[in-house]
Amino acid sequence: MSLSYVPFVMRRVLGSLRDLLWTHVLTSGTMAMTLFVFGGFLLLQENLDRLFRGWSHQLQVFAYLEEGLQPADLTSLQKLVEAYPEVEGIRFVSKKEAWESFRRDLGSQSGVLEGLNEGLLPSSLEISLKRQFRKRSQVEELANRLKGVRGVGVVEYPQEWIEKLSVLLLAVQWAKWIFGGFLFAASLLIVGSTVKLAIISRKDEIEIMQLVGASNGMIKAPFVIEGMIQGIAGASVSLVLLWVLLNFLSARLPSSLGILIQQGQLSFLDLWHVSLLILLGWSLGAVGTLFSLRKFLVV
Repeated sequence: MSLSYVPFVMRRVLGSLRDLLWTHVLTSGTMAMTLFVFGGFLLLQENLDRLFRGWSHQLQVFAYLEEGLQPADLTSLQKLVEAYPEVEGIRFVSKKEAWESFRRDLGSQSGVLEGLNEGLLPSSLEISLKRQFRKRSQVEELANRLKGVRGVGVVEYPQEWIEKLSVLLLAVQWAKWIFGGFLFAASLLIVGSTVKLAIISRKDEIEIMQLVGASNGMIKAPFVIEGMIQGIAGASVSLVLLWVLLNFLSARLPSSLGILIQQGQLSFLDLWHVSLLILLGWSLGAVGTLFSLRKFLVV
């Protein structure tokens, strides 16, 4: 198609957007919902992956100490643990520090602690591990060794949580493509219906263009451009909705899940994923239109 026909094609596009406004809005809205669900999986995956990396890089073993441990015994215990080859660092947490940390983690729900004894939580050792000793078998071996040390009561480590989180992350990745595939297929059908309505409304105009020798590209171009506009509009709406959702969750989740999610820890999609959603919207509109043109328009 020659560049000289561009003004004509754009006039047809603008005319269609004006005459079939609500049809285009419905199609863009459907694609927005599809991309919103797909983007929601991307958002969940990105934040779970961030949480997973944070837990993996900061893997610690918590050794809770027995009551009545004398200062000299505590010093000896710390020196013993520091000498382990797996240990990168160690920090003693007193009962008071544990209580204050727990209160901060609860955030606005810290009122439930009123009236409780501040010495309720045991003192502990927070043991950071070297990167080469963070496999589950190695952490379990260290935990079992610590359990046999005099003065250590209970030993805990989040390795099991990290492994469960990795399984959840994998499930989200699969669900993203499975549910996204069904939704994309449904959106293609709706885009096809929109194109069919546009073709019917312009049937006489299309027949005249064919009679005067208009090329296939010139006839199809306005429909394809309309589909692209619908897709980009739908992607933009989905990104706005995802941003609103993230801000809503950022304000609600830290107060209810403060131990796991801190204020400001949730992050929005990065530039790559934002570009991916826009590209998917653009492609969804273009591909759906081209598919429908083959089915409904004989040129």
